[in-house]
Amino acid sequence: MAKIPRNAKCPCGSDIKYKKCCGSPTKTAENDSQQARAMTNVANLHQRHISDEAIRVAQQGLGRPIISANLGDYTIVAAGSKIHWSKQWKTFNDFLLDYIKKTLGSDWGNAELSKPVEYRHPIIQWYDLVCRQQASQAKKAGEVYTGWMTGAIYCYLGLAYNLYLLDHNVELQARLVARLKDIKQFQGAYYELIVANCLIRAGFELVLEDEADRSTKHCEFAARSKTTRKRYWIEAKMRSVPGILGKTKQDGSASRDPTSRLSKHLSEALKKPAPDERIVFIDLNTEPSEGLKEPSWVNQASRRLKDRERNLQVGQEAYVFITNMSYHREQHSSSPSGEALAYGLGLPDFAKPGPVRLTHWYRQKQKHIDGYNIMESLKDYPRIPDTLDGRPASETFSKNQRIRVGETYFSDDADNQDGVVGTVTSSTVNEDEKKAYVAITTRDTGKGMILTAELSDAELADYRLYGDAYFGEPQNRHAKCQDIFDFYEWLVNCYSETPYEKLIELAKDHPDIERLRQLDRDDMVLELCEGWAHAANSSR
Repeated sequence: MAKIPRNAKCPCGSDIKYKKCCGSPTKTAENDSQQARAMTNVANLHQRHISDEAIRVAQQGLGRPIISANLGDYTIVAAGSKIHWSKQWKTFNDFLLDYIKKTLGSDWGNAELSKPVEYRHPIIQWYDLVCRQQASQAKKAGEVYTGWMTGAIYCYLGLAYNLYLLDHNVELQARLVARLKDIKQFQGAYYELIVANCLIRAGFELVLEDEADRSTKHCEFAARSKTTRKRYWIEAKMRSVPGILGKTKQDGSASRDPTSRLSKHLSEALKKPAPDERIVFIDLNTEPSEGLKEPSWVNQASRRLKDRERNLQVGQEAYVFITNMSYHREQHSSSPSGEALAYGLGLPDFAKPGPVRLTHWYRQKQKHIDGYNIMESLKDYPRIPDTLDGRPASETFSKNQRIRVGETYFSDDADNQDGVVGTVTSSTVNEDEKKAYVAITTRDTGKGMILTAELSDAELADYRLYGDAYFGEPQNRHAKCQDIFDFYEWLVNCYSETPYEKLIELAKDHPDIERLRQLDRDDMVLELCEGWAHAANSSR
């Protein structure tokens, strides 16, 4: 490119000489300053998007985002190709409570309500308990309030959310809704919806099977991972127990062993043709294991799976998830919980007990990342979004705006009597004090300062849910690690983009430095982080 002569007219169109316009030192410095500010703003917007998306995904999972809008007095929500609206909805739960009624039909619901409680369909029994709890907890009509999530609420709202997820991400078939309302088919449809929920939130695209096709045996549905693009055939089975979820002595198991039907269910699932890899879900439908480190049924279930594995045929390998989604057995409990066990049937490096090096564990996890994502989704079930817009509840339902890194604020919490204006650079939380310690750079002097901000109970609860993303930081620097595996993975993520030369510098005193030099950058990260994780763990 040719250099612009200083006495030529400025190409910006000002009709002034270049040396007195964009070519002047003052103008150049001003342009550089404006460009720097623009770049900073773009970086802040990008960081804000990443952190906001992390919060949305924590609420909604990896399925299609909730699509909603406010139009005048109306809240509008899309579910698949259909639009729903109301003047009454403030929370996502408000929408779900109306959505399930519309989906199941008011005629059917009213017919069930006319029966004595003990003869009603389980869905309507849950509905009755939900209404009673709402009446006991609601403070004022039209106001948002918090309350205990009982087993009945998890069952009812969980079912509503499962129906919505299928409707919004795939298709809600009339046949499935009919199965839900038929007491004889209810249990199977109910569990299939739980499985569909967990797969959608774990980042799978579902393909529904034609259940009217009786020409061949087929699975419940197929699923393709958005992460690996692998396609799986999904089977879902639930043990029938007399008196539970509409089952009778004719079709329920009288055995007190919750794993008594496990082998049969697994064999039935493996008999079905599967051109793709298999994922099998089996629910034991038993009482929850309260107060135990692990569910009481785990050892027996593991033994049955190992026995089945000894006679496994070629092509019958499968990711197996044994669950106990016992919320329907804890309808009045304020702390219901689900249980799950993962097992690699014919997969020796997935979910098998025994010691393993951290580096090997991490590589195995990446190899079987789809299975690990499903397990995390099962642990999180039934995670129902707090808000329609994906924001934290403490921000959506209050007038307080949360503090964000990269944003500029005025604060009177400073030594300066006139207050101070500064840009937030980082934050940390003392949960015991219910305070955020916020680092800022002042706008006038560029001086660094630490300010404090009180956190409400709702804000603290959201911070615990979303970590540093709550303050607009894309990386969770203060993640709480449950064990050495969590800590190791956190370290690997922290150093995943560290340049090779910097890693060599960090490893200069390593006793095996020459071997490390032969590794590529990614393998060196795994090796170094393994040593640091063990060192930190031994010093605890």
